Amino acid sequence: MGTIRKRKLKIKKKNFTIFLICLILITLGIVKGVNRIIKIVQSPKEIKEEKKTNNSTDNNKVKDERLNKLNNVDKKIDYFNYDYVDRYISYKEKNKDIDDIQIVKDVNMNVDKNQYENPTEATKLNENIILVNKFHYLKKDYIPKNLEEINKNYALSGMKLVNYAKEAFEELAKDAKKEKLNIVAMSTYRSYDYQVDLYNRYVKSDGKEAADTYSGRPGHSEHQTGLAVDVFNNNETYTNFEKTKEFEWMQEHAHEYGFILRFPKDKEKETGYQYESWHYRYVGKDIAKYIKNKNISLEEYYVTKIKD
Repeated sequence: MGTIRKRKLKIKKKNFTIFLICLILITLGIVKGVNRIIKIVQSPKEIKEEKKTNNSTDNNKVKDERLNKLNNVDKKIDYFNYDYVDRYISYKEKNKDIDDIQIVKDVNMNVDKNQYENPTEATKLNENIILVNKFHYLKKDYIPKNLEEINKNYALSGMKLVNYAKEAFEELAKDAKKEKLNIVAMSTYRSYDYQVDLYNRYVKSDGKEAADTYSGRPGHSEHQTGLAVDVFNNNETYTNFEKTKEFEWMQEHAHEYGFILRFPKDKEKETGYQYESWHYRYVGKDIAKYIKNKNISLEEYYVTKIKD
C-alpha cells in the first residue's frame, strides 16, 4: 500500500509541475498577444515617437563617432558649428597638418569653399561689425544709414563714411597732422552700381582672375558698408603707402581710433584678398585693439566672437 501511495504522490507532483509549466506558457502567450494587440492599436503618433526615440539614439551614436574624428574639439571651443561637422571632417582629411581648432576656424570662414561659392546675405546691417567679403554680400539697394561727408581737410572731395566712422577718421587725420603727417581719404563709400563699373574696368584691364584678388565683385565690396576707407598721403600713390611715414604711424595708432588694416600680409587665405597697406576698416576701438593685439583678420574675429 505504501508503494502505491508513493506512486500516486509522484504522479500528482508530476502533474502539478506540468500544470505549472503549461500555466507559465499560457501566461507568456497571453502577454505576447497583448503586446501585439497594443502595437496594432497603438496610435500613429505613439509609433512615430517610438521611432523618433530609436532614430535619435542611432543618430547620437553616429554623431559621437564623427566628433571623435575631430578629437571632441566641440568641448574646447564655443564657436563649433554642429551643422558643419561633415565639412570639418572633410577639410581635416585634406589638411592633416592643421590642428582641430584651426580646422574649425578655417571652415567657419569658408576657407574650404571656392571663392564666391554659395554666398549668403550679410547680417549686422548698419553695425560696425558687419562682415562683407566673398561669402557675405549686400543687396543692390543697400545704402548704410547716416552717411556723412568727411571734412575736406582730411579727404578728397565727396568722400563719405557712416557718421561715427567719419568722426573717428577725422580725429585720426587731425592728430596725424599734429605730427606733420598727411593722411587723406581717397576712396570711401561706394554704391553697388559704382562697384559694377569699377569691377568691370578691372576685369577688362587685368582679367577676372586677377581682378578678384584685389577688387570685390558688386555686392561683395565692404566699401558699400560706408565703413571702409582707402588712404594716401598726397605725395605718393596709394599703392606706395607702405613706404610712407604715415603708414608707420597708422600701424602704431589706427586701432586707437577704431580702425584696422583690413587686408594684412599673410592673411590672404582668410580675407580672400592680397595685401593692401592703404585699405582700413572701422570696427570700433575695443574690437580694433583686440584684432591688433591678436594679429588676426576681421574674418577670424567674426567667426570666433560674433554670434549671428
